[in-house]
Amino acid sequence: MKTLAANTRRASRELASASAERRDAALNSLADILDDRSSAILDANQHDLDAGERDGLSAHLLARLKLSEDKLAGLATGLRQLVGQGDPLGRPLRQTELDDGLMLTQVTSPLGVLLVIFESRPDAVIQIGGLALRTGNGLILKGGKEAKHSNAALVDCIQAALEQAGLPRDAVVGVEGREAVASLLDCDHDIDLVIPRGSAELVRTIQQSSRIPVMGHADGICHTYIDAAADPSMAVAVTIDGKCDYPSACNATESLLVHREFLPHLSALGEALIAEGVTLLADVSASAHLSGAETAGPEDGRTEYGDLRLAVSVVDSLDEAIDRIHANGSGHTESIVTEDPVAAQAFLDRVDSASVFHNASTRFADGFRYGLGAEVGISTGRLHARGPVGADGLLTTRWLLRGSGQVAASYGPGKRDFKHRRILL
Repeated sequence: MKTLAANTRRASRELASASAERRDAALNSLADILDDRSSAILDANQHDLDAGERDGLSAHLLARLKLSEDKLAGLATGLRQLVGQGDPLGRPLRQTELDDGLMLTQVTSPLGVLLVIFESRPDAVIQIGGLALRTGNGLILKGGKEAKHSNAALVDCIQAALEQAGLPRDAVVGVEGREAVASLLDCDHDIDLVIPRGSAELVRTIQQSSRIPVMGHADGICHTYIDAAADPSMAVAVTIDGKCDYPSACNATESLLVHREFLPHLSALGEALIAEGVTLLADVSASAHLSGAETAGPEDGRTEYGDLRLAVSVVDSLDEAIDRIHANGSGHTESIVTEDPVAAQAFLDRVDSASVFHNASTRFADGFRYGLGAEVGISTGRLHARGPVGADGLLTTRWLLRGSGQVAASYGPGKRDFKHRRILL
């Protein structure tokens, strides 16, 4: 693993210094390869699905594991969207003339080598791989054993695209097994960032096992708050989409907070959710308006279910809703449904989460939907990147100084003064 990490470091430097045209070519080739190899990829995925069913994998994990023609087409679209965004590398952020003939420029630069550890979702291979190609970062991928064949097929697609563009295939590699991860987590000389995509337990375990910085998110405990001034039909549409569109996703609504003044409309909302197969776990106030709801337990409202279960609680004010979100949420995504612009703005201003919405489903918290092309994951931390992490979240900066023979000893008291003249970009 140390040799693999060192090889990825060398390949990443070649990728980072390659022209934008060559990296664009790799992305376009990858999109074409996904189309050309779709049958083989889906066959590999079916192999994993069959094994998962034999092994008793939950329906929630099987849903995350499954690929489809539509999913592959969406991944190809995301890759082409990345090309359309233009090259993010070497972009000048600030420029300062230190003195005559001495120009300092801060430019965007790759982070280096990323180790991404993820569970169940093989589509993450292409999303993350595409972002690595776009940003010039080397990439080591460790997927779950349940997606072994799917991941291998998709990594092979990325390496084929690199080779077609004349770039080193070692810039993106896949590894298997927990032993590999344990070894890689010691490679702090060649790996710059670890990104675990999965459970909060996985993120915590990685953070405790490595000196390498870790970027990840905790549980996806997302709230939808139905305000007193919510439009009832909009409340139904937003809540059903947030819960039912993809229940196993980390941006699915897990907790529904309802203002007490909205209770006359709660029965219709509950019936619509139950008709979609949702099990409602309601507090005492909500239960009185929800036929067929189960009684909520102490952990409901602070749990990521990942399936068609939804906690429902009644609050007396916007302030109480915000306090509940801060007490029980994970800082991922929250939404308010209201026609009151004052309440909406207060919610947007005060809720301390990575993504905060007004009159929109929590399911919009996604790199592709944000126009990022893809995402390497969602960060609920506060350093470097927060929310869906696209190309910009995988960049750092470098300082480039162009001189004409100047030496630092020429500057100081009684000597030359710096101009420090900012140049507008």
